[in-house]
Amino acid sequence: MLFNVGIVLQALDARASPAALGLRPTFLWALAHRPRWLVGSALGLAGIAPQVVAYADAPFVVVQPALSGGLLLVLAAGNRFFGERVGLIELGGVVGIIGGIALISYGAPNHTEAHRGAVAVIGVVAGLSLAGLLPFVVRGRRVGSGTVLAVASGCAFGATNIATKLVGDDYSVHPYRAAAWSVVVVVMGVTATLVGMTAFQRRAATVVVPVSTAVQTFLPILLEPVFLRESWGSANLDGLPIAAGLGLALVGCVIVAHSSAVSRLVAGAAAG
Repeated sequence: MLFNVGIVLQALDARASPAALGLRPTFLWALAHRPRWLVGSALGLAGIAPQVVAYADAPFVVVQPALSGGLLLVLAAGNRFFGERVGLIELGGVVGIIGGIALISYGAPNHTEAHRGAVAVIGVVAGLSLAGLLPFVVRGRRVGSGTVLAVASGCAFGATNIATKLVGDDYSVHPYRAAAWSVVVVVMGVTATLVGMTAFQRRAATVVVPVSTAVQTFLPILLEPVFLRESWGSANLDGLPIAAGLGLALVGCVIVAHSSAVSRLVAGAAAG
């Protein structure tokens, strides 16, 4: 909830900023002088603490899709503030998110995760980080398009989520390692925010929001077997509820994020 309300407040100011500031550090500096954007940033930062605790106490495959639950609050807010109609398709997306998370929680294995080798863990985080940094390395029309920026922002946020998971695992056992991952969280969080704010300027929120949300939420789950050892033998019904739940949650997430109520609130529209 904190992350999604925060990004709404940030996006309202990002859409009203000059396009020339895109992908420039001065973009964040300009936004940092806007009280509403600062409140949104503070809410996002406040969401990190419960996320760390969740990763430490619950399976990764449960926590990740649960993050998409915040979209339901954004959908309700868009309906309340702008009078946007929530139809059967949007309600189907709501059911998909709630039902998907419920199925995943039911079928999830015991929380006995263990990290794989350092090379695998660092490789996954580094790969997602490089994808998030790509727009800064290769500046061009294709790489700078709103859709590509949305994917890059999702990858950067995905790296942030995995690094946050590693902080939750290491803070009580390997404090120095947890501190190192905390640096990754900050750096990639800022990178993802800058790329995402630029994407809002170059493409409609109905494209940016579902793409970025789906990538940052579900790509880390697909990569989980690469950097974590999970006790899948204890999963209910051989993992079928997890697979069905992930599919439902993904579809529901894309539908809700693409809805006019959510996209209009995120983009700010005329109210921005």
